[in-house]
Amino acid sequence: MGANEYYMPTDWRIKGDIREVYEVCSNFKDYHRWWPEVYLDIQVAGTDKETGNEAYAILSKGKLPYKLRWKSCKTAEYAPFSLSLKASGDLAGHGTWKFEQDGEYVNVRFDWYVNAEKPLLKFLSPVMKPIFRSNHYWAMGKGFESLKRELERRRRAGIST
Repeated sequence: MGANEYYMPTDWRIKGDIREVYEVCSNFKDYHRWWPEVYLDIQVAGTDKETGNEAYAILSKGKLPYKLRWKSCKTAEYAPFSLSLKASGDLAGHGTWKFEQDGEYVNVRFDWYVNAEKPLLKFLSPVMKPIFRSNHYWAMGKGFESLKRELERRRRAGIST
């Protein structure tokens, strides 16, 4: 694995129905509303030429004082069980969300294979990789907390799938 290559798996276990969890996690353009600590802005960026799917321009950040500009689009979708995406820009690679109902909980797994292409991150990855990984896991922790709040908000508002 190259110095700027990262594999960062994340596992969440959240009370809920697979369809409602999938609906929130698969709606990329709404991430900046319910996951605001990380997703600062998301704009529709046209159609991805390779997949024909809607692409999004994303501005995101972690706990560390830098921002990432990247694009993403869905590459495969098997609702409500899995969703794959690709990334380009400051982050380049692919990820897959997997969802499994387990009683009253949903097990969520996100496998993120990404290269840090932002010049500063790429240059510093050989020595800063553990810190950059920690930054990613901080962001995912914020996502888990935000997802819990979003599901509760949707339930209070009577929003169902």
